[in-house]
Amino acid sequence: MDDQTRVEWRDWGQDAFDEAAEADAPVLLSLTATWCDHCHEMDAETYAEPRIAANINDSFVPVRVDVDRHPRVRDRYNMGGFPSTVFLAPDGTVLTGAGYLGPDGMRQVLDSVRTMWQTKGSGAGRVPRPLREDNPPAGRLTSDVESAMLGQLTEAYDEVAGGWGGSPKFPLPDALEFALKRDREMALRSFDAVSANLLDEYDGGFYRFAAERDWAGLQHEKLLDSNGALVRAFANAYLLTGKDEYREPAERTVDYLTTTLWNDEADAFANSQAPGEDDAHTIDATDRAAADEPPVDEGVFAGPNGLAIEGLLTYHAYTDDERARRYAERALETLRNDLLEDGVAVHALEGDVERDADGEVTPLLANQARVLAALTTTASVLETDALADATAVADATIDRLRDGESFLDGPASGAGLLERPLRPLDTNVALADALLELAVLTGEERYREVARETLETFAGASDRFGVQMARYATAVSRLLEGPLVIRVAADPGTDLHRAALRMADHEKVVVPAADDLKAGLARVERGDQRSDTAETPAELSERVQSVLE
Repeated sequence: MDDQTRVEWRDWGQDAFDEAAEADAPVLLSLTATWCDHCHEMDAETYAEPRIAANINDSFVPVRVDVDRHPRVRDRYNMGGFPSTVFLAPDGTVLTGAGYLGPDGMRQVLDSVRTMWQTKGSGAGRVPRPLREDNPPAGRLTSDVESAMLGQLTEAYDEVAGGWGGSPKFPLPDALEFALKRDREMALRSFDAVSANLLDEYDGGFYRFAAERDWAGLQHEKLLDSNGALVRAFANAYLLTGKDEYREPAERTVDYLTTTLWNDEADAFANSQAPGEDDAHTIDATDRAAADEPPVDEGVFAGPNGLAIEGLLTYHAYTDDERARRYAERALETLRNDLLEDGVAVHALEGDVERDADGEVTPLLANQARVLAALTTTASVLETDALADATAVADATIDRLRDGESFLDGPASGAGLLERPLRPLDTNVALADALLELAVLTGEERYREVARETLETFAGASDRFGVQMARYATAVSRLLEGPLVIRVAADPGTDLHRAALRMADHEKVVVPAADDLKAGLARVERGDQRSDTAETPAELSERVQSVLE
């Protein structure tokens, strides 16, 4: 990333802040990503300029952070995108920040920060709002949460271009899945827009977002986590419609993940693919075949691999696609053998493992939530043995990261503002949703209660959640109404189990090898409702319809 720059970058850590304190100088924090085209551009145009680099090296302590490898730093200092250029006091508080800065803009900001520092010093530093307000407003969970989110989606819906909001336009897989069950026409038009505009027709896989409301200005990076989530979303659209126009984008993306983003040496999925120096994605197919392949970040991270495994297994459940199953199993084996230690997910396969003073792996909430979801999906689709690891992950997360009735993103310790607690809404919700599934699969009510308390912690502000937080409303709905549960007294892979997976409610939970039924039978449950048992897929379909009605 920084081979073009003349800046003497330090690594993130307490040493850099100690150096800044001793020199009485601000820290210049550069947040970058390997897939970020504008980050490379800023290196080449700004940080490579000799006088700017000399100015930075003489008057600041420059620190470079890869946001995928240091997500807690990203979440505390992100200025709204990458690159983020953040100036800090030696205590880690924020002096000022910006995004991309060209040479002229950087010169002006350097002069401004130097003057600020000489005038006010550390007194100019501030703590970002999410780190000042540690306790979110709690409240009661009611059906109003679901209706309010549907109202948000309806209001933000783009009748002309599809999708939600103005610019930039993101695919929003959680919103797509929420709308599938509550306003299918709006959902499918948005699926169509995402497929038509963000799917790479040449190589498969989805681009990250479009800069303009009409889906113009494509940003051609491809990330494992968003592609894994979109495989799941499109598979669910296929489940509910039976139409190949939703299966095919999922299939193309499975092909992309298992070829371009497959790290064969690690036997897991690589993290991302950059646009490439000449942006090969913008040229025609003939020239593209001869162009150099855009570079891939081969890093293997637990959380994104969890999302990919969940997506591939969901697709396999509905299609019997063997490629999706085979690669999901391989990545799952790496995840369970090499990236799980006593229920805690190691963030990355590469590099040193971050440990606490007791020698235990440092847990990160996003990893725990995504790995738990991958394991519960595995238990439902492939093998019930995954429940042992799922339970270990849930218990470790509750033990290590639960603070009050919600969860911190990681331990409240570390350099800069890492010592400030952060309760990210999105990963609290993802964990709560996974705990709801685990409660059904294990029969352990305590997981459901933790999920309830977590969702209640944020309920006081739920009427202000935007469409990006549609999963909160999904989780609340599943908690209050109870998900559709199909219990099958048969092993995974049998005809009755496969039929249960394909019943058209993508928010259901299928429990294979259920020990409370006679072998070869299935039963449908929802809340207090219990159907008669079913022995064949046709009977099971009838039982599902009777419960849903």
